[in-house]
Amino acid sequence: MCDVKPLLCSIDDRGVATVTLNRADVHNAFNDDLIWELKNAFKTLGENTDVRAIVLTGAGKSFSAGADLNWMKAAAEYTDEQNKRDAIALSEMLSTINGCPKPTIAIVNGATFGGGVGLVSCCDIAIAVDDAKFSLSEVRLGLTPATISPYVVAAIGERQARRYFLTAERFDAAEALRIGLVHETAPSLQEAFSKAHIFLKNILAGAPGAQRDAKALVSVVKNKPITEELRTNTAERIAKRRASVEGKEGLSAFLEKRKPEWSIDA
Repeated sequence: MCDVKPLLCSIDDRGVATVTLNRADVHNAFNDDLIWELKNAFKTLGENTDVRAIVLTGAGKSFSAGADLNWMKAAAEYTDEQNKRDAIALSEMLSTINGCPKPTIAIVNGATFGGGVGLVSCCDIAIAVDDAKFSLSEVRLGLTPATISPYVVAAIGERQARRYFLTAERFDAAEALRIGLVHETAPSLQEAFSKAHIFLKNILAGAPGAQRDAKALVSVVKNKPITEELRTNTAERIAKRRASVEGKEGLSAFLEKRKPEWSIDA
């Protein structure tokens, strides 16, 4: 479907798509092509009604080293307008992954620096191998993690971001778990995929439309005061869900003690 050199994509018979960063020779670092392919893949998969979930991982020993050094070197010679356009392309890619209506799982198979941390933060669920290393390394290069910052701060919180944005220190999977960047750790890549399988089993038992709306719900209610307007909004959302085809099927299946029509055995 979207198999190209910098990015590999496959969809299995359950509707689970696996997207693999495929620039192992440069530790899956971003360049223009990879950024465009990632944006296009997640947009296409998000719109594909046959896709139930998306797994994102990296080829080789690293998940993603962030920006490609040759790409960054070229960008240093860009005009202000070219630099802005380049940064907006990266921002749009991250936004597309973060806003993808399908459940997303990052399997962090190795080193994850800079923009790679942004990718992990944009996914709904993240699992890291124990020997993965992380760093928000931008200040060591005289830069800032500006484009990824909304997603990273949402994942790890302001307090941890203030530390790691400033120090650019490396931290391990256990620390990534402690600060909320990842949800699970695993001793090997095989074990990480096994844990992902458990998450996928639960995802495939849920209603796709309800999962889409549940993701949107998080964005609506996060950091908001509980006002009458917010309460009305959430009441309208559940009322709409109850009256939906999925809502009616879910209740019928429960009362009839059967699996709902959307449920797939993982």
